Amino acid sequence: MLRLMLLLPLLFAPVAHAAPQRVFIAGDSTAAAYGPERAPQAGWGQALQGYLDPARWDVRNHAKGGRSTRSFIAEGRLDAIAEDLQRGDVLLIQFGHNDAKFEDPTRYADPAGEYAGFLMRYVQLARDKDATPVLVTPATRLLYDFGSLLDTHGLYTQAMKQLATREDIALIDLNDSSTRWIRALGEQGARPYFLFVPEHGKADGTHFSNAGANAVACLVVRDWVALQPDIKPALARDIDCDVSDGAGQGAHVARPSQVVHEDDIARSQPGPHGGAGPTTAYPFFADAEGLPFVLRKRVLHKGAGIGLHPQHKDEIYYIVSGEGSYVLDGKQFDVRAGHALLTRAGSMHALQQRGEEDLVVLLAYPR
Repeated sequence: MLRLMLLLPLLFAPVAHAAPQRVFIAGDSTAAAYGPERAPQAGWGQALQGYLDPARWDVRNHAKGGRSTRSFIAEGRLDAIAEDLQRGDVLLIQFGHNDAKFEDPTRYADPAGEYAGFLMRYVQLARDKDATPVLVTPATRLLYDFGSLLDTHGLYTQAMKQLATREDIALIDLNDSSTRWIRALGEQGARPYFLFVPEHGKADGTHFSNAGANAVACLVVRDWVALQPDIKPALARDIDCDVSDGAGQGAHVARPSQVVHEDDIARSQPGPHGGAGPTTAYPFFADAEGLPFVLRKRVLHKGAGIGLHPQHKDEIYYIVSGEGSYVLDGKQFDVRAGHALLTRAGSMHALQQRGEEDLVVLLAYPR
């Protein structure tokens, strides 16, 4: 009995959970966090936590708009990180946008020497604390000239990469991945990811919208995982944002991708499989070579239906709008917008429109 009494406090003691690992960000406005009053502006640093399970990784974002490697240190922001940084932490270091402002001596850092020297102060701090420093080259601006994307960070990107090689520092080449990302989107396609807001008179190709911040955070995490694979189990969302060479070159592939509008492919047809009434069919990509599945939209107008028939392939109906009566293997179902209907090979089914509103259905099945 005495032994049991001694064990009880241990059995009911609170379970100690390991504290999450921490990643700190030292950077400028492209990584900084913004409140709702600045919407839609966002920095990739504020989107980073969304990619990581907070129980495993805690993001401490110290990035601040307008700062360079020089001014971040001068304002004591690196000292604030130093007070909290500890063994096992990661320090992401991304500067370059403001270091190039030679007209401002409080921010300018010569790419030939000062810039690397300041970066080493961040790196050495992390190493002194037994933390891991990771250099991050500056994100590319959305700035085109005569159809070509300009490289506005060339000397700073080069200096950071040379420092990483010389001092054996982990590096995420965000300048390279964001360049390929913008090129894959194209000049017009990339605009929603930056602060191009015509109604607010904004045409800002440096700072990100919320969509851009999330996309660039994905690029950062993707390359960070490549450097530190043990992060992967802590991912809270996918990082399938590959923009490697060749991505976005659809015009040159053997089976080109397409964009169509249903108005261009609409076909008036009687109800299929002996169904009653008029229907309108939209056979999307019917002529696409090698496509392994079929996607169709069919509008069953008043009184129309798809007659009872045996199913030879798995098929899915999705009810977009309207109401109908669906029969599957002798059982009747009242269906409406939001219902998804799976019919497996070997079953029999039929669908009949009801009411005054057209019954609109999406259909998908293998060829």
